[in-house]
Amino acid sequence: MSAKSIVNWFTALYRQLGFDGCSSHSGRRTFITQSARLLTKAGGSLRDIQELAGHRALTTTERYIEGDREAQRKLIQML
Repeated sequence: MSAKSIVNWFTALYRQLGFDGCSSHSGRRTFITQSARLLTKAGGSLRDIQELAGHRALTTTERYIEGDREAQRKLIQML
């Protein structure tokens, strides 16, 4: 499959499911963010997520990971 055909496949799938504003890219962002949040449970590192995402540079992977204010508050409270 080409990159364009995958994008089209996701677009059609999300449309069938009634998801507005979703794309192959938003699904990728969700996967990477959720993986980062579960990382400690799996005993992995950000390098593992980088490899799963197929990124050459870790800085690219980092741009996909969305912060979680509630988790940040909990972390500060634990300190």
